[in-house]
Amino acid sequence: MIRTACLAAVILLISPVAHAETKTYAINTQQSSIGLSWRAFGHNFSQAHLNGVTGYITLNPSQEWQDHIEVKIPVKTLVASNALLTYQLKSDLFFDAPHYPNIAFSSSRVSSLGEGKFQIIGTLSVKDVSRPVILIAKLDNGEIVAPTSNTMALHASTAISRTAFRVDRLVGIVDDRVDIELSIRAQRN
Repeated sequence: MIRTACLAAVILLISPVAHAETKTYAINTQQSSIGLSWRAFGHNFSQAHLNGVTGYITLNPSQEWQDHIEVKIPVKTLVASNALLTYQLKSDLFFDAPHYPNIAFSSSRVSSLGEGKFQIIGTLSVKDVSRPVILIAKLDNGEIVAPTSNTMALHASTAISRTAFRVDRLVGIVDDRVDIELSIRAQRN
């Protein structure tokens, strides 16, 4: 009898976890973008934006280790503050878009920090170089995604060393640090 009661208690405790629903959200390409900013000439800030972001976000509220984010960004969508800079960034001086048409990110872990904030650990691939990065993300509504929600919006940021990704030309003119801001909107599949 005691054995049966213990087994029933374990099943009841595990049951909600075992039946938690994994949700997958497709990134809304039209409403998502990536912003880059850096210093040039020692003091001026320069900026560029990338659109055409595709991918998905998979979340399991009860099993964080199953959360996953996959993003692909076409370099051809890059637009900088002026036409010359746009051309230079897409050329072999920086991103070399003809040979490396996409930038990719794949998460290996998504951890809740509470209050709608998350730490996203993953791999960023630029050109033929893949390196680990950590992003800090916040949901737009500042809360955990509601179980009935069909949409989500998040903003994430990180900073990278551009030379670590072989984007290493004009080091004396353009700082090594590049700040990255992501604005992602996604729709549940």
